[in-house]
Amino acid sequence: MNGKTTLPASDDLDETPAWTAEDFACAVHRVGLEPVGKKLKINITLDPDVVAWYKARAGGRGYQTLMNAALREAMRGQQIAETLRQVIREELHS
Repeated sequence: MNGKTTLPASDDLDETPAWTAEDFACAVHRVGLEPVGKKLKINITLDPDVVAWYKARAGGRGYQTLMNAALREAMRGQQIAETLRQVIREELHS
């Protein structure tokens, strides 16, 4: 092997314009239509059975993504619960 990860494409068959460093500097990663911020790297201590469960569910790779999704779901659930409590309080005081 020569260490190259891709084969060169023929210029006459490639319809995609070449990306420049400036193009990449202006790019914004999006999921759906929302821009995705950079992730924050932290150290966290978790119980081994919790990590093992997420790793098994993810098939080894991507378990941190599953953990992030679970935390996001819990966060949104809490936000929804707080909003509902506020609406109920407002309705009861009307």
